[in-house]
Amino acid sequence: MDLNLRHVRAFVSVAHLRSFTRAAALLNLSQPALTVQIRRLEEALAVRLLDRTSRSVAPTRAGRELLPVFQRVLRELDSVVVDTRDLAARRHGIVRIAALPSVAAGLLPDAIAGFRAAHPRMGFVVKDVIAERVLALVRQEEVDLGVTGGEVRDPDVTVLARAADRLHVVYPAGHPIGEVAAVTLEALAEHPLVLMDAATSVRGVVDAAFVAAGRRPVTACEATYMMTAVGMVRAGLGLTILPGSAREIRAEPCLLSRPISEASFSRPVCLIAKAGRTLPAAAEDFVEEMIPALEAEFAGGG
Repeated sequence: MDLNLRHVRAFVSVAHLRSFTRAAALLNLSQPALTVQIRRLEEALAVRLLDRTSRSVAPTRAGRELLPVFQRVLRELDSVVVDTRDLAARRHGIVRIAALPSVAAGLLPDAIAGFRAAHPRMGFVVKDVIAERVLALVRQEEVDLGVTGGEVRDPDVTVLARAADRLHVVYPAGHPIGEVAAVTLEALAEHPLVLMDAATSVRGVVDAAFVAAGRRPVTACEATYMMTAVGMVRAGLGLTILPGSAREIRAEPCLLSRPISEASFSRPVCLIAKAGRTLPAAAEDFVEEMIPALEAEFAGGG
């Protein structure tokens, strides 16, 4: 059975107004055309829907039972059409984004606040996860956008913007690393290090730099989250290496940080999306907010 929505709307209008004349005017149809639409709906359903006399029009018993069902269907369809037009007009929507924890706690809140000031009906779902999970969530289309660390070499992912985040050494006040003229890999190799988890983008940069120099770090312990690494430094377990953008560096007044002088200690930060996928309008607009935010956050970081 193939129901035509124009025919359903014609029946609802006649049943509600109890008049073919008024319904035809409402729908901008001639009365013969309206009559044909009602007849075709009755034929599709194999049931009479309206009783019509020279003086009145009224739904049959079947018509009365179907009327609220058809009214609900039309309301829901009209609501979907309005919502879709609102999305297309960028009046509301939801942006789903996965970001590195340092980005999710750093530049992202300000970027979202700035965007919502201009688009107050926009909502956000933020997943703060390590680099591997950002890539996976974007590939699986569980999020619209991702902000990840490290080089992106995945054919299923498109890089929309790229920046660089210089890595810093974090150390207690009075530590000898604060007295050297420049923080080099050789200087770092002399001290125990609290390294980030092997799955993080920061650890990837650190490992690559040590391997390229033919050295091995003195590993005191590992941590998945930057705040944990900072706590271990505070406890005197070693130094840690974090992105200069990390808010965790400033969370402990007893700790200091310095940029590492060697160019190899720089973490690429990329705004990414699924390759070949059309972004929702809200996410597409948010990209325009994120690109200058990335440039401002990491200015001079390369």
